[in-house]
Amino acid sequence: MTFNLFVLPFSIGLIYVLFAIGIRFYRWIKALNPEDRYKFFRGLRSTALFSALKEVFMESLLHRKMFKKNALLGYMHMSFALGWLLLIIGGNMESRIYSGFYINPPYYPIFLKFFIHDKRVLPFEIFTVPGFFRFTMDLFLVFVLSGVALALFKRSKSKFFGIKKSAQLQLTDKVAMTCLWLIFPFRLLAECFTVGFYGGGGFITQHLGNLLVSITPLPAPVIAYGFWWSYSFVLGIFFVMLPYTRFMHIFAEVLLIFFRNFGIKTKVNYSSVSDVEVHSCSRCGVCIDVCQFSMATETRNMQSVYFIRAVRDQHVREKPALQCMICGRCQEACPVGVHIDDLRLLNRKETYGKHLADFSYLPRQVSLNQQAEVVYFAGCMTHLTPLTHRAMTSILEKAGINYIFLDKDASVCCGRPMMLAGKKAQAEEMIRHNKNLILATKARTLVTSCPICHRIFKEEYNLPIRIVHHSQYLLELVKQGRLPLQSYHHSVVYHDPCELGRHAGVYNEPRELISKVADLIPASREKEDALCCGGSLGTFTASEEERSAITKNALESLLANKPDYLVTSCPACKKTFSRFSEVQVMDIAEIIDDAIPVQIVREKVTSKAEENVTTLQD
Repeated sequence: MTFNLFVLPFSIGLIYVLFAIGIRFYRWIKALNPEDRYKFFRGLRSTALFSALKEVFMESLLHRKMFKKNALLGYMHMSFALGWLLLIIGGNMESRIYSGFYINPPYYPIFLKFFIHDKRVLPFEIFTVPGFFRFTMDLFLVFVLSGVALALFKRSKSKFFGIKKSAQLQLTDKVAMTCLWLIFPFRLLAECFTVGFYGGGGFITQHLGNLLVSITPLPAPVIAYGFWWSYSFVLGIFFVMLPYTRFMHIFAEVLLIFFRNFGIKTKVNYSSVSDVEVHSCSRCGVCIDVCQFSMATETRNMQSVYFIRAVRDQHVREKPALQCMICGRCQEACPVGVHIDDLRLLNRKETYGKHLADFSYLPRQVSLNQQAEVVYFAGCMTHLTPLTHRAMTSILEKAGINYIFLDKDASVCCGRPMMLAGKKAQAEEMIRHNKNLILATKARTLVTSCPICHRIFKEEYNLPIRIVHHSQYLLELVKQGRLPLQSYHHSVVYHDPCELGRHAGVYNEPRELISKVADLIPASREKEDALCCGGSLGTFTASEEERSAITKNALESLLANKPDYLVTSCPACKKTFSRFSEVQVMDIAEIIDDAIPVQIVREKVTSKAEENVTTLQD
């Protein structure tokens, strides 16, 4: 016997899901621009294919990144993904041995125990081919069931997994998830009642089947048949719902991995690549706990998992969309590597970027009478914390640097705040103006005090000069011997600004620089895990109370070890922390300027005066 009516729900669901996913993949790939489509098909014929396949195995099956962040969650996800795949592979191999055919109906290995009743070997006799498969298939089933048990436990006791807040699911997700959880228990019970009556089970199914058959008053074949129908139904329902629920991530993530390995990325507009990223989100909820709105406030509707769901459902509301600080904490934590910040900015650009702005006051041509090797751009936020740019110009003077303070008197914004608001076209007018000014200086190095400016100069300006943040540049001057320093004799904690740290990867230079003048003590959350100050320019709808709560929460972490000073490398962070900090907040340039010995400065001034006198005499 190789067919029974109960296989129909599974078969119909399988045909449907393969068709639906095939259509979705076809549309995603077809919608790629010609350049990316060429990259995709070229990648399938290159060595990048092997890198992609390796990453699929490591991330989609083993869930390596999830393991690193949370071993228990990693195991739970792996047991579903890898365990189910092993059951499919093992079932296909086993069915071919019993049938004698290389090709069998798709349902045959899934329901093999219903069609084959083999009593030739005992449950623990694993040194024959049938016995080996019985043992192995039971082992795989137990592996998956352990993940089901963890998933059930997680829904009620998430704190046991280190998760404070779990993602709230939609009704369709709940139905699909329930079907997924029932698939393997129904399979276990169907096989147990079958082998308990006929024999031929493994080390779990045979013993459990014998027990169930002995205590059940109804005929075992009848009960088994009911569970085979149940098993087929939940499989079919899950397959039909999969393309329209969070479980689409199972397949979308695979395509996303191929895109990345082939060099295909999201561009300036929302595209099929962006849509693949949206559908790659598994809604695991990891991003919820790391969001500072979750940590410090009662806000529950704007975290990345909910934003991505809203984008997928094409129902993004204004307040949650504009509330995010774009700090990058959720993006850093995402085990799938979804570029959440980019997706938010693309959404803002499409929704709010069409508003007109008048930049006719900007001159089309710019000219400077001064040229120098270094151009210093303080930025808007730095002008709001003048001690920072005063310290920087003081240091540059003391080091004898030939520089131009580009925005000393007045300047046009770098454009990053406009981009954070989704107004990329308007920002490009600012970029054009500033770029012409910078190029007119003929400088080889651009130094900025604001990490916000630093990021956009690097990512959007396409300048043919070196761009560094002042924390990096000051360290260079120290190493070159142009800035002799003396010990500051104080304990200092350093705060990593979001734009300089997570977004630009500048972590070590500020710490190395501070260590030369002060005792650097660690913060409980730093580097990739550093907290946003709460003064982010990325949020437009957060209330003053929410911002203050986030700032105070970050300060609690930074000041836990009782430092003498709180040092940062961002003027916005300095201004924000200064409102509530119990200790003095300083920019890194300030402590370096204070650490330059006075006698060194006097010697340089005297030397310069003598040079001037000599020049006059000549």
